Amino acid sequence: MRSVGFILEDGFQVMGLAALSAFEFANQALGEEAYRLIVMSENGGIVRSSLQIGVETQPLAEYPDTLMVVGELNPKASSPRLKQYVAIAGRESRRVAGLCTGAFILAEAGLLDGKLATTHWAHARELQRQYPLALVDEDRIFTQHDNIWTSAGMSSAIDLTLALIEDDHGSELSRSIARKLVVYHRRPGGQSQFSALLELEPRSDRVRRALIYAKEHLRNPLSVEELAEAASLSPRQFSRIFREETGQSPAKAVESLRLEVAKAMLEDGRHPMDTVARDTGFSDRDRMRRAFLRSYGQPPQSMRRSLKLMDGSDPARLESESV
Repeated sequence: MRSVGFILEDGFQVMGLAALSAFEFANQALGEEAYRLIVMSENGGIVRSSLQIGVETQPLAEYPDTLMVVGELNPKASSPRLKQYVAIAGRESRRVAGLCTGAFILAEAGLLDGKLATTHWAHARELQRQYPLALVDEDRIFTQHDNIWTSAGMSSAIDLTLALIEDDHGSELSRSIARKLVVYHRRPGGQSQFSALLELEPRSDRVRRALIYAKEHLRNPLSVEELAEAASLSPRQFSRIFREETGQSPAKAVESLRLEVAKAMLEDGRHPMDTVARDTGFSDRDRMRRAFLRSYGQPPQSMRRSLKLMDGSDPARLESESV
């Protein structure tokens, strides 16, 4: 049995507690108490969320196998005692995670020095400003660097928790839990906090329908004619309305969708470059490479290498994989 400790402080975000449900379903699926859940605060007693919902907590005591620090709506400086507890947990606990702005508490304790980290996009730049030794990536939904994990805001705490459970018990269990939670299994950590579909923000159902069609048929050429048919418009009407509503050409928007999925596949690490290029509709590695250089300033091989090195993979093996 593994113990999982959740640290709450006044003003915590209720969404952070959604991770408890994932561990609850894991226990149910395994038919045993594989995870013993402990909800803690510095002094114990009732702790109130930003919505003034009270939760009964235990005072800080043992160092659990996995410590998860739930973020607050407006992060504030930790007390010396809490900071020391989290710092020691970095050595004593197998894993320490900061959910949303909980990353600030990990940073205060020195656990993010030289570590890849993320937090809610609205606070990411402030986290980097206050703790310049942290390697803050404001775009990722969760990160792992050694035994330190961090997540972006809101629902991404569930993605991180599913990844923890997958780390312990494999993908089949985490996939079944995702189904019970009625969430996507599971978004890769490198997926953007900003979905390309959300950023385009089409106003009409027809343009939105064309974009959803494109996302579901990335292997297709996705010409203007094909997208216009999905939107039930003529190609000329579709191109004009699409640009008016999104500020982009259909070709540029499709490339953004392809890049988003390709980046997630690279993060997953299980797919050869040729497969990534084919499945995302780039048709060949060279075309995908040019698109990555335009958008990210580096080729996909370099991006995969940097992501894997963060996970402690062997550089020599990575070099051979990228050939």
